[in-house]
Amino acid sequence: MFKKIIVLAATSVAVLAAATGTAQAQDKPLLNASYDVAREVFAAINPKFQAYWKSKSGHDVKIDQSFAGTSRQAQDIIQGKKVDVVTFNQVPDVDILAQRGLLRKDWQKAFPNNSSPYYSTIAFLVRKGNPKNIKSWDDLVRDDVKLVFPNPKTSGNARYTYLGAWLYANEKFGGDQEKTRQFVGKLLHNVVNFPTGGRGATVAFAQNGQGDVLLTFESEVINIAKGEEFKAGGYEVVVPPVSVLAEFPVAVVDRVVDEKGTRQLATEYLNYQYTREIQLLLTTFNYRVNHPDVAKVVADRYPKVRLIDPTKVLGSWDDITKTHFGSNGVLDQLLAKR
Repeated sequence: MFKKIIVLAATSVAVLAAATGTAQAQDKPLLNASYDVAREVFAAINPKFQAYWKSKSGHDVKIDQSFAGTSRQAQDIIQGKKVDVVTFNQVPDVDILAQRGLLRKDWQKAFPNNSSPYYSTIAFLVRKGNPKNIKSWDDLVRDDVKLVFPNPKTSGNARYTYLGAWLYANEKFGGDQEKTRQFVGKLLHNVVNFPTGGRGATVAFAQNGQGDVLLTFESEVINIAKGEEFKAGGYEVVVPPVSVLAEFPVAVVDRVVDEKGTRQLATEYLNYQYTREIQLLLTTFNYRVNHPDVAKVVADRYPKVRLIDPTKVLGSWDDITKTHFGSNGVLDQLLAKR
């Protein structure tokens, strides 16, 4: 009798442990760290993924979100924030995680299109009627034009703005570095507000009435101009004929998912962004996509613009970061003059 009780007790403990383990596996949330203006995008993507995962695995999944400038997000992760996946808006902020051993160094090979499910460029949002007659980058360095965009020290969004101006000027002046520096320096001089992230820049321009032009992702300026929140402002979108290619890299944070046991879930979550359904959904937020079928369907929706890949002109992202955004780099030098 005593032996039977021991066996029953042991069996009960084993069953309880197995049930607890299953519950824990199902209850582990997925944390996605993303860029500052991605709230609406993932508010749309996440419920669809949850339904997909439920139908595939039979499990419910909770997806937690963190939004901020991606450079700040990267620093938080380095300092211990337990993030399963990153969905950033610039490569260097993923690279720095790889350099710290948080994820694989060849992370861009893990998913299609260099691990970039979608892309955009930098465009301009101007006030109703475009009173300053803004058409291209040249207009942004005029003395009578004031600008708003995030701080390139904290925002991937703003780094693309800086690079867009630099690449345009580099072409305009035939590679003359001094003239290019003067052009970008003048643009920085015209900035009246440097919020830490893209959402703060939107608030400064659209709610607080600062500046004549908001510089941010094409997707964001279209969303602002057409969205209900700011529709009354009558804002207009200007896409310059030449601008920068802005890719949106994604990656699994290997160290975290291996610790939490969420690798399969994290990988499925990022792969899901490449499905036709989500690629089509992304275009409703005015992102550009590489999916051949979807890209063809929505081709007429986007203005014609020649996009310049920064790495084809300025070297690797590591070179770009060290030269322009590192301590006492070109950006710091130009900001000091400002």
